[in-house]
Amino acid sequence: MATIYEVSKLAGVSLATVSRVMNNNANVSDATRKKVTAAMSELGYRPNSIAQSLASNCSNSVGLLVSELQGPFYGPMMSGIENIFRNQGKHVIIAAGHSDEEREKQGIEFLISRNCDGLILHVEAVSDDYLIKLSKGRVPFVLINRFIPELSDRCIILNNIKGGYLAAKHVLEQGHKNIAYISGPLWKKDAQDRLAGHKQALAEFNLSFDEQLLYQGDFMETSGFEGLKTIYQQGVSFSAVICANDEMATGAIASARELGLALPEQLSVMGYDNVFFTRHIYPPLSTINYPINEMGQMAANWILNHVYQKQTEPLQTMFEPSLVARQSIKHCPQ
Repeated sequence: MATIYEVSKLAGVSLATVSRVMNNNANVSDATRKKVTAAMSELGYRPNSIAQSLASNCSNSVGLLVSELQGPFYGPMMSGIENIFRNQGKHVIIAAGHSDEEREKQGIEFLISRNCDGLILHVEAVSDDYLIKLSKGRVPFVLINRFIPELSDRCIILNNIKGGYLAAKHVLEQGHKNIAYISGPLWKKDAQDRLAGHKQALAEFNLSFDEQLLYQGDFMETSGFEGLKTIYQQGVSFSAVICANDEMATGAIASARELGLALPEQLSVMGYDNVFFTRHIYPPLSTINYPINEMGQMAANWILNHVYQKQTEPLQTMFEPSLVARQSIKHCPQ
């Protein structure tokens, strides 16, 4: 393998000049730059990126920690982030935390050990105290879907209370009064907030929340399937079910069909997230739009702004959900 010394000898320049060319230093003439790049090409020399990053204190890589690498939710976020950085000549290193405290910590430590210039974190299990302490370290980071008052300027979040409210309000406006609810894990803040918004809408319609119509799922399709079946088998009447994400809603739809319920004639279904498949299932799923792609891009802009000192569009920390009304909600006569 060729070395930097061989490149300098073939090009007839100093080691310092070769280093300046590799780091795109402006203080190199075009003629010298061409001689060095020609020598590198002839020798098949590839710069050691780790050594370069140690020398320049910049790796041009950004760490991204997400909860899962599978499913329809995280893909658009990761794609949006990678696209922003690729256009800026940066690379993304991805790790998964699986909503587990120890795995999230291991993922963060791994990304820091890779000499990432900054981190984008979608974490749920590590404590606020851990993240506050981490913020005092050498690697800047921005949070997606997590709000900590002490770190508010680096938290990019969705108004999930409003999202839960919009979902329930739409169903209530169609005349439904007995509404089942399949939540996410209620130790998670976004699941808590969506349920709080749901209850807020019920209160506006002078309806109380029926605990018998609540099933705590895990945001996975299987829990939507089991949740609907469990509530139905209790014998409590309901004409609609609201699910705290679209994956659980598809599970609920499959469960309803297995139970012999016609959709939406006998059961209306509402989701949350507006992932790509919701418009293609039958009936097309009414849901709440979660602009996760835009939030991921905003997190990337935060890193470009704070880490690489690049001018970006104005940074936004709070995003608003919106209703996407489709055919899975049927009007229920009073």
